[in-house]
Amino acid sequence: MATAVVTGGAGFLGSHLCDFLLAKGHRVICLDNLESSSLANLEHIRDEDFVFVYHDVLERIEIDEPVDLVFHLAALASPIDYLRQPLHSLKVGSYGTHNALGLAKWKRARFLLASTSEIYGDPKVHPQPEDYWGNVNPTGPRGVYDEAKRYGEAMTMAYHRQQGVDTSIVRIFNTYGTRMRPYDGRAIPTFLRQALEDKPLTVFGEGAQTRSFCYVDDLIEGLYLLAMSEEHLPVNLGNPGEFTILELAETVIRITGSKSEIVREALPVDDPQIRQPDITRAKEILGWTPEVELEEGLRRMLPSLGREPVNV
Repeated sequence: MATAVVTGGAGFLGSHLCDFLLAKGHRVICLDNLESSSLANLEHIRDEDFVFVYHDVLERIEIDEPVDLVFHLAALASPIDYLRQPLHSLKVGSYGTHNALGLAKWKRARFLLASTSEIYGDPKVHPQPEDYWGNVNPTGPRGVYDEAKRYGEAMTMAYHRQQGVDTSIVRIFNTYGTRMRPYDGRAIPTFLRQALEDKPLTVFGEGAQTRSFCYVDDLIEGLYLLAMSEEHLPVNLGNPGEFTILELAETVIRITGSKSEIVREALPVDDPQIRQPDITRAKEILGWTPEVELEEGLRRMLPSLGREPVNV
């Protein structure tokens, strides 16, 4: 039985990954300090092959058993968190990644870094391929997250080239699904929360900025396929279906049957105007394409929020 370590395993993506790995027959060691996650995401797990360890990745990671896979997901990934704790976000991206890579080197394990589409900044290339270097503002408020992930990628490749660690890098585009925090500052949980309370949906600017939304089940399968591959260079994972934020808001109102109106607020600093993944490499290397369309994914989320979707 292969053993996988998942840092940030009590978070939104991490908890879904733990479920997936257990279903695949892996032993799972989940590390989390619960800074931006919750044990509620794991309370359904009743498996003797699952171990939760309360641990901060800024401290050295010591596991007293063989490890085959290290999935490094720990991060302050939502705007509300990294804007509130900018220095901590940078430390997690640097010291935290160093410690996770150190564990992989020590155990001779395959390592996967969860990077982000935010490394592209506000891109000038559309859609974004992996060989595009991006347009990031390192001194803006979002820079603490963007640059932490860019640094994490550089460190991962340095460990691979100099230390021989078997590494992989995934650039995750907007992902949504059950277990997202309602107040984490991201568009989908914010819109759903507002719609279910019949409150106005807040759209920034004119709502013309675009995003591509990938349902969590599709994303987790892609993570696993990449970890099982022999690929070392970054791979985009996301749904190439592109929607404006205004279209997303209108869809949420429709499927919830909400009485909410749409109101506009000032556009945040350095908010990307376009975001769409080029997933050519994921298709070619992993044989992966997402299957769940946006409206279907939103409908899957609603029961967990206490509301059945409206059939229209």
